Formats: sequence, structure tokens, C-alpha cells
Amino acid sequence: MTALARRASVVALPGSLSRSWPLFLRIFATMLVTVLFVQVLNFGAFVLMPPPSPVIFTSSRIATVARTGRDASHLLTIHATGAPRAAAENPRDLALARSIASDLRLPAASVLVESGQHKGPTIIGVFRPPLPMGMGGPRQHRAMDDALFGDFTVSIRRPDGTWLMVEPVERLLSPWRMRFVLWFVLAAVAIAPLAWGVSRRIAKPIALFAAAADRLGRDPRAEPLTLTGPSEIAEAAAAFNQMQERLNRYVEDRTTLIAAVAHDLRTPLMRLSLRLEKAPDDLRLAGEEDIREMSDRIGAAMAFVREMTRHVRRQRLDLRSLAESVVSDASDAGGDVMLHAGPSIVMEGDAPSLKALLTNLVSNAVKYAGNAEVTLRSERGVAIIEVADTGPGMLPSDLVRAFEPFFRAERSRSRDTGGTGLGLASVRAVARAHGGDATIASRPGGGLLARVTLPV
Repeated sequence: MTALARRASVVALPGSLSRSWPLFLRIFATMLVTVLFVQVLNFGAFVLMPPPSPVIFTSSRIATVARTGRDASHLLTIHATGAPRAAAENPRDLALARSIASDLRLPAASVLVESGQHKGPTIIGVFRPPLPMGMGGPRQHRAMDDALFGDFTVSIRRPDGTWLMVEPVERLLSPWRMRFVLWFVLAAVAIAPLAWGVSRRIAKPIALFAAAADRLGRDPRAEPLTLTGPSEIAEAAAAFNQMQERLNRYVEDRTTLIAAVAHDLRTPLMRLSLRLEKAPDDLRLAGEEDIREMSDRIGAAMAFVREMTRHVRRQRLDLRSLAESVVSDASDAGGDVMLHAGPSIVMEGDAPSLKALLTNLVSNAVKYAGNAEVTLRSERGVAIIEVADTGPGMLPSDLVRAFEPFFRAERSRSRDTGGTGLGLASVRAVARAHGGDATIASRPGGGLLARVTLPV
């Protein structure tokens, strides 16, 4: 795809996206539908579930429990208590107290009843309204007058002067409450798949952005994002693609400029070398040495630029196999190189670039320290390459600048043995092009340790 075509695909939005619902409306509609669905389920519970039936205790049952001291149904509790406060002067409670006292053969003043049922409408009044006259109404009233339900307390003074209290057992979840809890659980189970699917659909474009950002860090020339989804997501994808295109153009322009400068420097160097042919021998030899060094640097710079700008095709590869090949070549050349054993590490990358990275690290260690130990391992989805040596090392101030292009630590690398200073720079460039990084540090026992991290 050409740059012009890519820019056109970045800015142009398909007509279908302009008609797509915005993300705000999608979230609002999802919340609204969810609330309506929950309300429908609640209405279904209200219509379909039977009303709760209250537990009714007659005065004779209260008297029996007080007399025996236990309740076979375990619905009432009996315990000793202190003298109660005076009960409210409610006619119904007074009638119940007299009935219980009569069954226990105690004075009427020895029984106090506080039912609290006179404070407002009860569940009986809501679900079982009194029958009209002529249809058993008065009989029902007489039956209910001898009943206790809901929250009540019956205080009984025994002949020895101590007080006994009878009251219903407090239950956190009664059967009808359990039915409602079960209904809510079933409603949550029913709506969870719908909420999960809608949430994933809404969050998918955001996950694509995260993957695209990670892919851009690994490969700046990756394919642009597909412009799909709500209008906000499509516009953000277009802006992301445009940013990627501008970054690539910026890098290409800078690289082209460096290549042009390096190429143009060859002409004045050639003229200078021709003029030095008539100079004295000492001046000519020194000048030719400088010209040769500058030519080598220019050639290395142009090779570096070509390597960084060439089109690569990422593929799955075994990093350990590449390391074994590099170590084998270095050993055949007479270098003291060792690769520690370990499992295979499979990753996606550019095989020539990664092989050049390993070659630079191993050759630097062999050239300046005489030996190299290569270790490969994988930790938490990251491949780690370590190349250690036992050479003279570098000063801390030099370690900071070790990855700068054309930098050479002259204290340990003379002009006769030193390179162009682009080896470590290319190592870091390749590592960062794959989404990783490269560092170098001094070893406690002497020497250097170069570490490269690459996402697997």
C-alpha cells in the first residue's frame, strides 16, 4: 500500500460508520434495557409468587409453651427476664392477656401482652381482609381476636415472683424471603450472559487499541487499524492510524537525510585523498589513515541505515536456534564462546536482525574481553538474552553512553582494535524495533553483562 493510499484510508470513514450508534448511546441503551429487564423480573416475582403466610399463635398455645417451658415447633423462645415495663392499654392485648392468664390459672395482672399489631395495617389485613357481614365476618373477627402474629412479647409473672418472656424466634430468612432471594439469584444468572456479551462487544474496540499500541511498539510498519465500531472508536482509530503514518514518515525522512549526508561525504573524501598524494610521506600516511577511518564510519552508517529501513517480514522463530548458530560461528573462528543450556524460546521477529544482534554482542565480548557466555531464558512472557564477559569492563560514565552511535570507550578500546561504534547502537535499535530494549552493566566480579529483553 502506498503512502498516499494509506493516508486516504486513514482519513476516510465508511458511510456505515457514520450511521453507527455512538458509544454513549450504546452504553445508555444497554443500561436502560438492563434496568427494564430487571424490573420485568421483579414484577414477575410480585405477580407469580404467593404472598407470605404469617405464623399465627393462639392464646392457648402461648399458655401451653409457658407451662411446659418448650416449643416443639421451635418457633417461640422462652427465657427469664426482669420486670417488664407497663404494657400499652390496648383492648385486644388486654383480652389476650386475660385469656392466657385464665389458661395458666394466674391473676390477670400477672400476664402482659404487647403485640404491636394495633400500630398499623398487618399482613393479615392486607392479604386476608375481613369478610363482610353475612359472610362469616364476625366469626373471623372472633377467631383473629384470639391470635398473635408478627412481633409480640408475652410477659408472665410466675408464682415465685420471677418473670418469663415468650416471643417468636427472630429469623433472618423466612421461607418467603428465601423464595425472593432465590428469584433474585435466578434473575442475576439469567441477565449475566447478556451483560457479559454486551460488555465485551463495547470493550472490544478498546482492546484493539491496546493491541495496536503494542504492535506499533514491536513493528512501526504494522498494518493500520481497521475503522470499525461506534463513531467515537472509528474517529480514534483514524487518528491512531494518522499518528502511525506521521511517525513512519518522520523516521523515513530522518533516515533518508542521514543516508544522503553519509553518501555526499564520500566525494570530498575522495578529493582529499587525491590531493594528499603530493604531500610529504608522513603527512600523507596520517591523512590516509584518517580518510580510511572516516570512510569506514560512513560505510558503517550507510549499512546501519539500510538495515533499519529495509522492509522486514516477521515470522515465528526459535531464538535459541539463532543463538546456537551465532555461537557455533564464533567458536569456529577461534573465539572462547559458551551457550548455557536451556529450553527453546519461540517468538515472532525478524531472523536476520536478531541474528545480527546476537552476533554484535558476542563479537564485542570476544574482541575486547577474549570470551563470552551466552544465556537465554524466558520470564513472564519476556525473552532475556544475556552476554557476559570477564574483560576489563567500562567506566560508569562510559556505560551511560555505550549505546550512542559512534561512541567508543578509548580507555579500553584503542583505535587499532576498536570498531566504528555502531555495534551496540544497532543492538538497541533492533531490540526496540521488536518492542524490547537493551542495557549494559558492569559485573560484580569484573567484566560486562549485556542484557536484551524481547517480548515473546
